[in-house]
Amino acid sequence: LAAEMLKAPANLERAQRVVRSFYANKGIAIPELVIENGSGLSRRERISARSMARVLQAAWASPVMPELMSSLPLVGFDGTMKKRLNLRGVAGRAHIKTGSLAEVRSIAGYVLAASGKRYVVVAFVNHANAADAQAAQDALLQWIYDHG
Repeated sequence: LAAEMLKAPANLERAQRVVRSFYANKGIAIPELVIENGSGLSRRERISARSMARVLQAAWASPVMPELMSSLPLVGFDGTMKKRLNLRGVAGRAHIKTGSLAEVRSIAGYVLAASGKRYVVVAFVNHANAADAQAAQDALLQWIYDHG
């Protein structure tokens, strides 16, 4: 990106170009990406689970991976994952960010399986019954830990 663009006052169009350029420079195309305000709390913002997984894979390989990992809740111990799966094998073996809005429940992050392999996991549920998805998402995390 041109240095002039980075010095200009922020607006939505420039922010979208900067984000797309950042990912393009990492070899990640996200054609479906919609950014409305960048908070993640917008009903219009979009990214596919596949694209989010590619972002997480690239983040794992980046120099800032340790900082990212330390910022994600540890399943069974921290933040929004503190009371989830705390008596299961996956507790302490997955770093997962949660997200929720009315009719939306999401998880994304990394699971270190019992096999020693690390997996990227992303699950987005957009449905009127999304609030009921937590049990399925927790089962997915445990399944990856057990069978990955």
